[in-house]
Amino acid sequence: MSITDIQTPPQSIDHTSNGMRLTAEEFDALEEWEPGFRYELIHGVLIVTPPAGPGERSPNDDLGFLLRNFRENHANGFLLDETLPEQEIRIGDNRRRADRAVWVGLGHRPDPLNDVPAIAIEFVSASSRDRHRDYVEKRDEYAQAGIQEYWVIDRFRREMTVFRGTAEVVVAENEIYSTPLLPEFELPLSRLLAAADDYPESVR
Repeated sequence: MSITDIQTPPQSIDHTSNGMRLTAEEFDALEEWEPGFRYELIHGVLIVTPPAGPGERSPNDDLGFLLRNFRENHANGFLLDETLPEQEIRIGDNRRRADRAVWVGLGHRPDPLNDVPAIAIEFVSASSRDRHRDYVEKRDEYAQAGIQEYWVIDRFRREMTVFRGTAEVVVAENEIYSTPLLPEFELPLSRLLAAADDYPESVR
């Protein structure tokens, strides 16, 4: 093998890098990323997608507000260590990007890349490919990673599905969801769907 046959790991990636083959070590060592895109590593292949539209970002922002308000103002708020949007989750050699992650019960501020969140949350996109990814692929991978609850918030079906171990709970639009991980935290799903409805032109 000649020197010219040896491939140098990339130092930066951008939107044209979609489909590039990378190891997990090469992905983790990347130093520059083109802003405005989401990057995931799935089975050794780099997946580059545009950022979420306002129909996903607005309810995600509102959910962050509800969680932080619970942490700051409720007696059980100390249980919520942190919540972050657009969080990378490492699952073996895969690198997934969750719309929101929630750490519970650690008793300290988490290391986002090494402490597994208790809850991962996705806001479903319209395409059938994205729906399969959110409902099936990520469900299985997040369970493998040790995530205790996975919330799939679906503005198109007007419901939220919670995967908890082998159990599956469907929350209707006008229902309020409570999780045993955050006692007395209440999530009114209709509020998040209303935030998404403010951007009917957005299908992402």
